[in-house]
Amino acid sequence: MISPPISRALISVSDKSGLLEFAQGLAAAGVEIYSTGGTRKHLEDAGLTVCDVAAYTGFPEMLDGRLKTLHPKVHGGILCRHDRKDDRESLAAAGIVTFELVVVNLYPFEETIARDGVTDEEAVENIDIGGPSMVRAAAKNHPFVTVVTSSSQYEDVLAAIASSGCTSYELRRRFAAAAFEHTACYDRAIANYFAQTAAVEEPAEKTLPRTISLQLERRAILRYGENPHQRAALYAESGATSTGLIGAKQLSGKELSYNNLLDLESALAIVRGLSLPAVSVIKHNNPCGAAAADSLCEAVRRAMQGDPLSAFGSVLAMNRPMDRATAEVLAEPGLFIEAIVAPSFEPKAFEILTTRPKWKVNVRLMEVGELQPTVGYWDYRRLEGGFLRQEADVLADPESDWKVVTQREPNDAELADLRFAWTMVRFVKSNAIVICSEQALWGAGAGQMSRVDSVEIAITKSGVRSQHAVLGSDAFFPFPDSIELAAEAGVVAVIQPGGSRKDNEVIEACDRHGLAMVFTGRRHFKH
Repeated sequence: MISPPISRALISVSDKSGLLEFAQGLAAAGVEIYSTGGTRKHLEDAGLTVCDVAAYTGFPEMLDGRLKTLHPKVHGGILCRHDRKDDRESLAAAGIVTFELVVVNLYPFEETIARDGVTDEEAVENIDIGGPSMVRAAAKNHPFVTVVTSSSQYEDVLAAIASSGCTSYELRRRFAAAAFEHTACYDRAIANYFAQTAAVEEPAEKTLPRTISLQLERRAILRYGENPHQRAALYAESGATSTGLIGAKQLSGKELSYNNLLDLESALAIVRGLSLPAVSVIKHNNPCGAAAADSLCEAVRRAMQGDPLSAFGSVLAMNRPMDRATAEVLAEPGLFIEAIVAPSFEPKAFEILTTRPKWKVNVRLMEVGELQPTVGYWDYRRLEGGFLRQEADVLADPESDWKVVTQREPNDAELADLRFAWTMVRFVKSNAIVICSEQALWGAGAGQMSRVDSVEIAITKSGVRSQHAVLGSDAFFPFPDSIELAAEAGVVAVIQPGGSRKDNEVIEACDRHGLAMVFTGRRHFKH
């Protein structure tokens, strides 16, 4: 495979970061530079000599810049096979020069549609036409042409030119793969935009399209997956904002594991929906403690008291900046924390957590920034050979749909605890039962095949704190036996979706024991 010396470069970029230094390096190596529009002006203003593509083709830019590079003199120079005599003769006869280097990145379509208030006209005008055509042509002809689509590739190209005047086939092949990935993601973003904005007769066709392409960018290779023999990595959706765990900044501690990330995500989801200062404690992707209080310090103390044994080696999330008083609680002897995620960490709190406890050098501190309100998104679950897609169960239920179905209504304090329990239960694996009081989680029964088993586990976990507490259930009670157990433990109010054939028997059991019960009309299975 021949590697032609790089004598000419065609440059047309939207993102000009690092471009000037790169072009200066090319010029110093004797590479002739051809360019268009804003890119040409940018380079010329810096004192570089640039050949204007319009002057070279003899065809001016037109249609407000929509038509610039779609010309045989451009694409012929990119597509020439340097080992074919007939290709070289055809180009010579037409007065076409070859381009051995094509440097192109595309109009910022995704950045444009991510802006608030963007119009459809603005989105459409940021659909690049000539750029993808040049990128694909250069990538197709990678045996002879180097295609550069990212500023991160500039250094490798300059090093290769400095070493031998050309690039290696291996580098060109690698850059071609990146180029095709670049245009594929670009086209998918455009297709997704039109699928979401095009008028359709059936709403399901808009939200559940016939085909789906996921664009994911690798952010980190993890040590391993759920178990040491499983390989794993962290990927972000293309165009994802910096909010949430994907955009979090790790301030200290060991490398994050696969399980850490799952637990941190669950922990953050719980506190995001609470208005008071709140803390959640996650172990094996289930909450073993959570609390909301007037101060973060009090919330973390009560959250850690929910299930102290399980809280050892847990993951914590907070919906307020970590302050000194809260850090002092977590630095008390006998605690061990794997990871903490919070909007931010006050300097003194950071110092305490990273210098005092025995686990100081190991705890992973994740700064996530100001928490944004929960918005809907699509959830995916892997099946062998396919995926399930559903709307994520993240939006709050309208309390106007709730209905008190018992003779006794909950008082104000009980109703506040019922709200808290209903928030908690949706984050516990089904069959899910929680027992709460005074805005704190005291016991959870998770993942049992029988709902009454989950009730027994939650009561055992909460112990004497079941007295005057409330109970939340993610789905209806099929029988009144769970109510009998709850009443015997001292529970005073229950919240559940309702909808069982034996609802009347369950309501009668509540009335017999003087319990208040609320039906929400919506279940929250979490499999």
